[in-house]
Amino acid sequence: MSMSGNKGRLTGVTKELKLQWEDTKTYWKDARSQEFERRYIQDLLIHVDRAVTVIEKLDELVRKVRSDCE
Repeated sequence: MSMSGNKGRLTGVTKELKLQWEDTKTYWKDARSQEFERRYIQDLLIHVDRAVTVIEKLDELVRKVRSDCE
């Protein structure tokens, strides 16, 4: 299990989502678009940032446990 690999994958797909959303916003510019961004995109990005922080902390913990067991 690679924590850093999972973190990289999560940040990569999130970056791709951001790019796709920016592209979508050039065509979808109404109030529903703004509501969708507020309710789903922004919330998702906040949760991804939190998850990345947790993954980093877990990775540190796993490294410490491995080191202590050696």
